[in-house]
Amino acid sequence: MEWKELLIRYGELSTKGRNRNAFTGRLRDNIRYAFADLPKFKIITERDRMFIRPHEKETMDQIIERLPRIFGIQSFSPVASCSLDLEDIKQTATKVMDSLDRTDKTFKVSVKRSYKPFEMETNELQQYVGSHVLRSFPEIKVQMKKPDIDLRVEVRKEGVYMSAEIIPGAGGLPIGSNGKSILMLSGGIDSPVAGYQMLKRGVRLDAIHFYSPPFTSELSKEKVMDLAEKLSRFGASVKLHIIPFTAIQQEIQKQIPDNVSMTTTRRMMLRIADLVREETKALAIITGESLGQVASQTLESLTAINAVTTTPVLRPLIAFDKQDIITIAQEIDTYDVSIRPYEDCCTIFTPASPKTKPKLEKVEFYESFKSFDDMVTQAVSDREIMMFPKKKEDKFSDFL
Repeated sequence: MEWKELLIRYGELSTKGRNRNAFTGRLRDNIRYAFADLPKFKIITERDRMFIRPHEKETMDQIIERLPRIFGIQSFSPVASCSLDLEDIKQTATKVMDSLDRTDKTFKVSVKRSYKPFEMETNELQQYVGSHVLRSFPEIKVQMKKPDIDLRVEVRKEGVYMSAEIIPGAGGLPIGSNGKSILMLSGGIDSPVAGYQMLKRGVRLDAIHFYSPPFTSELSKEKVMDLAEKLSRFGASVKLHIIPFTAIQQEIQKQIPDNVSMTTTRRMMLRIADLVREETKALAIITGESLGQVASQTLESLTAINAVTTTPVLRPLIAFDKQDIITIAQEIDTYDVSIRPYEDCCTIFTPASPKTKPKLEKVEFYESFKSFDDMVTQAVSDREIMMFPKKKEDKFSDFL
């Protein structure tokens, strides 16, 4: 089946009132960026919907395959077109229905007659097309309320447009419509899922990873790079900041009691993330923490860790079960990367019996014997910065 255009439905964007144009403009720019590697195509933005018109069938196929990953789209439908000739309309209806699975299905015809001079009234055209479909496909039944297939026919001045298949979109809000935040990307299962959840709410990501050679290998670094690449497939680039963390971790091992060393480690990470956030003009910090999952994720631990910053720390997975997180990781194709057996800097220095309820005043007391300020500043200064996706020319970076 050769399709003329794709009809995009906004979903949540349609509730944005006076801000709607800003959100739909962001969605349009994200679509252009996501498909910058494809031949040129046209985007038409209307108040309640958007149309994509590729010039080549191969481009249409690629867009249909990849569009479900773009946030801000509730659903979309491939649309066929024909002339205003009644015989042409019947033939096009046959082709559209023939492209669908009709086994044990019900259908109806919905008509929108935007072009009023058309020779048939709305009800007449509805009956005309519906009766033709029944004759052509006797296995299908009519059902006016909640049918399996709704054959939508829109009569415009330049021709008739038809669609029937509704493909679910990613939902959420266009990336960039809610500012930028720093994602603490460890390389485990949770943090990429946290990043995905915030992307879905329109937050653009910079990611930060703490790298401790020789205790962590080059393969652990490559693993995080692959995760950043995965996250960049959802409609916007991801900048990854690799922080050299070995010296700070070694100093923590020397100066801080073993049972609270993880708390101090997380505090230093948060301080570094906050400095990077300030440099990059991000608005918040994102973590993959889930309440009670490990010792550093109890309320007492989170309170002690959070005390080093006044920046909002967003924890989209805070009430998620581990299996829920794993399911999402599998759906977004990060799980297999996350379970590669390469340890990050937290796991290799995990104490045998970490405090689950550390006292903030005691943690601050232990840290007072050594000023980490210069080491934190140096780590930020010495960071390595990479941009993902790696293989795509960033033609539309100015839009994002």
